[in-house]
Amino acid sequence: MDTITCPPTDAEAGLRERAIALRRGGMSRRQIRDELRIWNNDRLNRLLAGEPPPEWTGRPRAKDELRARARELRLEGRTYDEIEEQLGVSRSSVSLWVRDLPKPPPRFTRAELAKRASEERWEPLRRLREAERQATKAAAAGAIGELGDRDLFVMGVALYWAEGTKDKKHARRESVALINSDPDLIVVYLAWLRLLGVDRSRLRFRVHIHESAEVDEAQRFWAELVGVDVAELQRPTLKRHSPKTTRKNVGEDYRGCLVVSVLRSADLYRRIDGWWTGLVVETRRRNP
Repeated sequence: MDTITCPPTDAEAGLRERAIALRRGGMSRRQIRDELRIWNNDRLNRLLAGEPPPEWTGRPRAKDELRARARELRLEGRTYDEIEEQLGVSRSSVSLWVRDLPKPPPRFTRAELAKRASEERWEPLRRLREAERQATKAAAAGAIGELGDRDLFVMGVALYWAEGTKDKKHARRESVALINSDPDLIVVYLAWLRLLGVDRSRLRFRVHIHESAEVDEAQRFWAELVGVDVAELQRPTLKRHSPKTTRKNVGEDYRGCLVVSVLRSADLYRRIDGWWTGLVVETRRRNP
C-alpha cells in the first residue's frame, strides 16, 4: 500500500520559512527550537530539511590538527593526562577523539608506579635536605680559614697513618706509599710531601683499577692531576673481574685508585711513625 504524503499547510510552510531564516541568521538548532517553541526534533528536522548548516558549526582546521595529533600520541601509548598536558585541551575532547582506539598497555608495573609516587612525594623534602646539607658544608669550609704549615703537617701525619702503608712485625715494610681513589686526598698528600721536603724525583705513580674499566682514560686523569706525563706512570695494576661480585665502583666517575710511592723512604717512614706516636702521647696528656 502506497504512503500518501500530505502537502504542508500554509501555517507549516510559514513556520518552515521562519526556521530557515533563523538558521541562516546564525542560530543553532536548540535556539530555533526554543524560539519557535518546537519540542519535537522530528518536526524540526522536517522544517530544516535541505537547509545546509552554517559554516560556524563546522570544526575549525586547528581542531582537526589537534585531533590527529591526539590520536598519534594515543597510539604511541600516551595517557589522557599526558595528551591533555601536551596539547592543552580538555579531558572531554581527548576522550572524544581517541576513545575508539585500543587502550595502551601499562608502561609501569604497580610496584614501579608506587615507587614513582613515593619519589614524587618525598622529592621536595629531599631537595630541602640537600640544600641544608650543602649550606652546612659551605659554612664549615669557610670556618677553616688560612692553613698554616703546622696545620698541614699535623693533618698529613694523621692522613698518612689512616691511609698509608704501615710496617708490621711480621712484614717489615719501612717505606712510604699511599693508595686512594679520592683526588682531593691525593692533592693534600702531595702538598704534605712537598712541605716535608720530599723531592719530586723520588715520587712514583701507579694506577690501580678494575680490568673492565677505562684504563687509559683513568691514567690520563691521574697523570693530569699530579702534573706528569702519562708515559711517566708505572704499569697499572689491574684487578681481575669476579662474576660473583656485584661492583658498586662503576660508571663514568670510576677512575680506580692512585698509588703514590716515595723512593728511599725508610727514614721518612720512621719519622712519620714517631710523629704519629707523639700526637697520640700529646692527645692522651690532654685527655688523661
